[in-house]
Amino acid sequence: MFDRILRKMRELIRTSQYVMTLHAEEEMEADGLNVFDVERCILTGQIVERQKDRVTGEWKYVVHGETIEGAPAAVVAKLGPTGKAVVLTVFVM
Repeated sequence: MFDRILRKMRELIRTSQYVMTLHAEEEMEADGLNVFDVERCILTGQIVERQKDRVTGEWKYVVHGETIEGAPAAVVAKLGPTGKAVVLTVFVM
């Protein structure tokens, strides 16, 4: 359903054109994940939901994928105004 967005996110991940919010980094650490897990989740996953941010009105996307070890994980990300992907949060499922 959101194939174009997912293709763009994957391209940005592959070319290191993304940033992680402080919240995403904290959640990643709390769940024992690393940046490679986040990248793999987006590269192997599918967008399962689109949400509208209450504050900014921007669209953000929930991607279900897997970590390097194959564990199910989710990433919430958006396409930022600078053209980079922005990883908002991450969690294991």
